[in-house]
Amino acid sequence: MRLVLTSDNRIGVQREDGIVDVSAAFADIPYRTAADRMPRVLAVLRERRARVEELAASGEPLRVAGLQAPVPRPPKLIAAFGNYREGTNRERQVQDMFLESPDSVIGPGGTVILPPHPATIFHHEAELALVVGTRAKNLPADERALEALAGYTCAIDVSGRGLGRMGPSRIGKSFDTFTPLGQAIVTTDEVPDPQNLRVTLSVNGELRQDYSTSDMEYSVVEILAFISSYMTLVPGDVIMCGTNHQGLGALQDGDHVVMTIERIGTLEVTVRDPLKREWPRGIDQEMAARARGAARS
Repeated sequence: MRLVLTSDNRIGVQREDGIVDVSAAFADIPYRTAADRMPRVLAVLRERRARVEELAASGEPLRVAGLQAPVPRPPKLIAAFGNYREGTNRERQVQDMFLESPDSVIGPGGTVILPPHPATIFHHEAELALVVGTRAKNLPADERALEALAGYTCAIDVSGRGLGRMGPSRIGKSFDTFTPLGQAIVTTDEVPDPQNLRVTLSVNGELRQDYSTSDMEYSVVEILAFISSYMTLVPGDVIMCGTNHQGLGALQDGDHVVMTIERIGTLEVTVRDPLKREWPRGIDQEMAARARGAARS
C-alpha cells in the first residue's frame, strides 16, 4: 500500500491509475492541522487496513492538484550520522544519530530555498527514510523491530557545510525546506528487504548518487534498536538512514532534482537561491575521497 496526503488534506492510496481517497476509513479521527493528520492515521492504520484496502480497490481516482509531504511536520525528525561504508571494507564507525528541525520538511514538487548563510557548499543527500507507525521503546535489533514501522519513503537531506562550530556541526541541515519527503509512505509488506534497495539521485538529468542500501554500516533494524534505546518513538516519527557520499554534489539556483528508491518511488524538487551563488557542477570528488576514509554526516 502507498499512502499519500493530498494538497487538500485527504488521505489517499496510490494505484497505477491514480490516487483514491480513503479518508472515510478515518472519518472519526479528529485532527487540527495537516501536520497532525497522518500521525493519527498511522496510529490506527493496522487495525483499519482492511477497510482502507476496500476503499482503495473500489474508489475512483481523484483529480489531485498536488501532494504534501506524507508527514508534513513529523513529531521527531531523526537522522543517522554517516552510516555507509562508501563501498569500502572498513570496520563500522561508532553509531550516532541526531535530531533535525521538523519544520525543514517540504513535499513533492516543493522548492528548496538556499539561505543567505555563508555555507561553503550546499549538498544533496538521497536517503531511505523510515516512518514509525506505533509507539515503541527499546526495540530488539532483529526483524521484530520492523513491526514498529508504518513504512518507508524517500528523503533528500540537504546539508549546508561549514556552518556552526568547528567540527561536524549539523545546524546546516535544519533550514526551512531542507528535508524534502515523499511521495508516499510505502508499507513494509511492499518492501521485502530494505537492505537491498537501489537509491539514485540526479540533478538536471545528470546522475550523481547511485548506491545500494546494502552498503549501510548499521541496518534498518539496528537503527531502530539504537534510537529507541534513547527515546520513545511515536507514530509519524521519521528516521533518515544516512547516505553514501560518493555522488554528492552542489545544489544551486534553478536545479531540478530527482530522487528514486527502488520499490518506494520518486521524489522531485527544485532549488532556488536568491543570491545566485555558484559552485562547481557535478560530483564533489573531494567529499567523496574524504568519505571513503571516514564517516561523514
